Amino acid sequence: MVNDGSEPSVEVESPEPGAYNLRLYVAGQTPKSLAAIANLKAICEDHLSGRYSIEVIDLTVTPQLAAGDQIVALPTLVRTLPPPLKRVIGDLSNTEKVLVGLDIRPRLASTS
Repeated sequence: MVNDGSEPSVEVESPEPGAYNLRLYVAGQTPKSLAAIANLKAICEDHLSGRYSIEVIDLTVTPQLAAGDQIVALPTLVRTLPPPLKRVIGDLSNTEKVLVGLDIRPRLASTS
């Protein structure tokens, strides 16, 4: 992804095999877009630490990219890996719905 400075970018090192490849489509720097980015980063760190990569795509900059993943609403999160493809629409504020939508198993709290 080429970032011309007009969109937020999230850089995460290449994930290990079996990791989650996530693509977040947003529309500029709106409050909903910024909330979705922050919520996604928090969910990934809590539940996928070290096993994910995030690509943020601003459709105000590159609208042609919406067709590839059939984006009809924003913000939309697309899980491209592991298959099958999954989508979650909204600001990602409900962690449980995001985990279910992406088929991510929540971490179990360790009991001491």
